[in-house]
Amino acid sequence: MLFDINPSAAVPIYRQIIDQVRRMVAGGLLKPGDELPSVRSVAAQHAVNPMTVSKAYSLLEAEGLAMRQRGVGMVIAQRQPVRELPDRLELLRPSLQAAAQHARQLEIPMRDALALFKNELEGDKQ
Repeated sequence: MLFDINPSAAVPIYRQIIDQVRRMVAGGLLKPGDELPSVRSVAAQHAVNPMTVSKAYSLLEAEGLAMRQRGVGMVIAQRQPVRELPDRLELLRPSLQAAAQHARQLEIPMRDALALFKNELEGDKQ
């Protein structure tokens, strides 16, 4: 499935969906015209309230990132702002801040945390 939703996270579920769509569009994983999964399918797969998914989709639509298309559902909007590397890095910052906080709480040395992050990045290329 498209989304990785963590119901126990401090970030509300609708915000998790919005942030993930933003990152996937900025990174080129989602392109204009790509369909988002239906509200029902996301709600069923992740056992969340359909209104939560609908709220996320409505906010993405208000932002101009997605649009409703009759007979298809929600799709990525045709005109997307070009996201330069600094903008994409800024979208990554909250995840890295959380990971850094977890590493400090677990008293993981910086070199080990960085090595683990590097391995995770390289894991997608293998």
